[in-house]
Amino acid sequence: MSSTTAPRARSTAGTGASGRKGSGDGRRSRVVAAGFLLPALLLLGALVVYPIGYSVQRSLFDRSGSSFVGLDNYLSLVTDDSLRTAVKNNLIWLVVAPAVATALGLVFAVLTERVRWGTAFKLLVFMPMAISMLAAGIIFRLVYEQDPDRGVANAVWVGVHDTFAESSVFPKARPLPVHPLKAAGGSAYVTKEPVRAGRPVRLPLVGVAPAQMPEGARPAAEPAGTDPGTVTGTAWLDFTRGGGGRPNEVDPAERGLAGLRIEAVRDGKVVATATAAADGTFALPADRADGAVLRLPASNFREQYNGVEWLGPRSSRPRSSGRTCGCGPGSRWCSSGPGSRPCRASCSKRRGWTGRTSGRCSAGSRCRSWRRSSRSSSSP
Repeated sequence: MSSTTAPRARSTAGTGASGRKGSGDGRRSRVVAAGFLLPALLLLGALVVYPIGYSVQRSLFDRSGSSFVGLDNYLSLVTDDSLRTAVKNNLIWLVVAPAVATALGLVFAVLTERVRWGTAFKLLVFMPMAISMLAAGIIFRLVYEQDPDRGVANAVWVGVHDTFAESSVFPKARPLPVHPLKAAGGSAYVTKEPVRAGRPVRLPLVGVAPAQMPEGARPAAEPAGTDPGTVTGTAWLDFTRGGGGRPNEVDPAERGLAGLRIEAVRDGKVVATATAAADGTFALPADRADGAVLRLPASNFREQYNGVEWLGPRSSRPRSSGRTCGCGPGSRWCSSGPGSRPCRASCSKRRGWTGRTSGRCSAGSRCRSWRRSSRSSSSP
């Protein structure tokens, strides 16, 4: 009896030891696996889970994050025109983009395998992949740089434009308040007093960098003004580098505005024209210019053409279609940005309500933020 039970006892003891060893190995394997997964889980939580949770929490507050608004932001998705447009565009993108990519992929697959000129088509499709992205970016920048002095495309475009349209000579020139010129509208300037034959006319301007003066410009000369048969004068840059110049006086270091166009205007009509010489002097016949005012037309100060704006502020900056509307009892008005349409909010149809809206409303929508007037008890 004893000889039979002894092996069984030893067998049972061995099985228990191996089971404890197996459970210990399994626990160790789980710890090792958790150690390998922990960095990835931490990274996933920090970059994915936490931003999602914070975004959901933040969506329940107003723009400043200080006032709890509940589901108002989500209601704006179906009530605000701009948000509805954004949602619609996203849905279109989700539907159209995969469909177009799949269709083009199938077409390319067919063209590269089942047509005779498949090799040539493969060359055209895969040639961009053989060019370095860095080299492609540099070439793109050299061609499409917006500055015409750097970008090839705009340099060619500006050259063609300037061939048929004359560019301005002094795009930023302007008179000072002490000068005998005043604004005439449309970027033009006129003399404050009519001109007379035999009296020299001074047309000083500022706002032109010395490096941007015409190549043929020479030191300005004093107007003669002694010939009774002509109206003479000088147009010059009234600026002395380093200081020391006197306003309305031709100083030795100041140069004439060569090429400046001068018009004599009487009763709204141009009766004579002249162009300033290299030293800034000009002359007009007295029989037509005497008693007229001199005008520097806007063509002298038109901004130079710099080509097409590929991704400049005008094309990349979104234009807001909303405005901030303020309404009082029986009134309808709004303050809106430049280029926007007037707000046709139905504020004037609500009696007994005053105050200013705190949100944004688009054209044709209603003002949504109100406060009841304490002086009126009528219902809206």
